[in-house]
Amino acid sequence: MATQAPSAEGSHITGEEGGVRRRDFLNVAAVSFAGVGSVVALMPLFVQMAPSKDVLALATTEVDISKIQPGQGIKTQWRKQPVFVRNLTPKEIADANAVKPSDLRDPQSLADRTKPGHRNWLITLGVCTHLGCVPLGIGEGENKGPYGGYFCPCHGSMYDTAGRIRQGPAPLNLQVPDYKFTSPTTVEIGASEK
Repeated sequence: MATQAPSAEGSHITGEEGGVRRRDFLNVAAVSFAGVGSVVALMPLFVQMAPSKDVLALATTEVDISKIQPGQGIKTQWRKQPVFVRNLTPKEIADANAVKPSDLRDPQSLADRTKPGHRNWLITLGVCTHLGCVPLGIGEGENKGPYGGYFCPCHGSMYDTAGRIRQGPAPLNLQVPDYKFTSPTTVEIGASEK
């Protein structure tokens, strides 16, 4: 049996197969290069959308509650909004617990608005849920309204000792922000329990 020399046609097919492989590699390399280039081009957009350092600094606020006596409260700031931190007296707690949540416009119990083991500490945003005014009642001698909590001087919304709406145009209770007790005398507002 005689062996035949490869024909010109046969070597052309072998060359074609090698060319396809090179083209595939070049296509994959070009697409990969374009993908990396796109990510690099979009990176400034993602960096620009990230919160700035001053915003991150305001993400949480630590409050020392060691000097707040029962029946007293303080106003502090978190995310440029007033926050009321109030140390409820046993009578204020009893008054809040005496109200059935089902009788309220925005039904919540005091236990829903405070942390277990810290039922005497009520922490709310100091912003009326009607039109955003700052209610009175956290400062010494301020009008607390007939329910002993807060009174909004703008349109007359009245809140009880648990910061729940009882009368007036406000549709919702004073909002309770995320917070956690980091020690027996320190609260971190803006941090959630984990």
